[in-house]
Amino acid sequence: MTYTWKIQLFAGLSDRFGSPVIQIETDTPSMTVAALKQELASRFPEQADLVRISFVACNQTYASDDTVIQASDELAVLPPVSGGEPEQNEADESECSSADGRYVITKQPLTSDEVLAKVIVPEHGAAIAFVGTTREWTNGQRTVRLEYEAYAPMAVRTMEQVGAEISERWPGTLTAISHRIGVVDLAETSVVIAVSSPHRDACYEASRYAIERLKQIVPIWKKEIWEDGSEWKGHQQGSPWNPIEPLSNKWMQI
Repeated sequence: MTYTWKIQLFAGLSDRFGSPVIQIETDTPSMTVAALKQELASRFPEQADLVRISFVACNQTYASDDTVIQASDELAVLPPVSGGEPEQNEADESECSSADGRYVITKQPLTSDEVLAKVIVPEHGAAIAFVGTTREWTNGQRTVRLEYEAYAPMAVRTMEQVGAEISERWPGTLTAISHRIGVVDLAETSVVIAVSSPHRDACYEASRYAIERLKQIVPIWKKEIWEDGSEWKGHQQGSPWNPIEPLSNKWMQI
């Protein structure tokens, strides 16, 4: 008996494989994540380097190499995150949000006031919004536009995780995050992170934590489009990407 494994691919991986979804067949209904990555590397040796540095998501949750997965699971291989005319993956949706509406993936333009309104409450005396926009010049290279792609349902779940971590570290703090996907032109907003708390110190600290954590664990990818080419950007945190670990020590000391 053979078992069919359906695996979603994103950003640079879907570009390299030439498809947002691949299927393989095996004679076993289960294997570890490490075994799946080895299977893919063996079957697609020209993509082995990128597969090895990617992570596997099982049912919209990051899975470690020793996690046992099933052919029937919702599986995705995720290259290092940042945060494409994007490829249209089956799990990618134009609009996706958490039940409480505080965490949103959307193709619509973003406004800071709309996101801030989700966290401003009478008992809080401070609120702050971080707004990320497309800049024109980076290291002497002119950007024409950015294009974002997301594994939308998992992106919302991991943004909720960021909010929960913030609430635990800074009790009473409220967080809302909206991220845009698709084309984001120069000076347009790609992400808004709003934080409120009883006092301003927690707002500043939690807002900085939120953007760094978002870049580390939320499956959103950024493609920089230049006048003469394009490139997918990874997490840019200066160390090997590992979304199942906490932030570095400097953040744990905040």
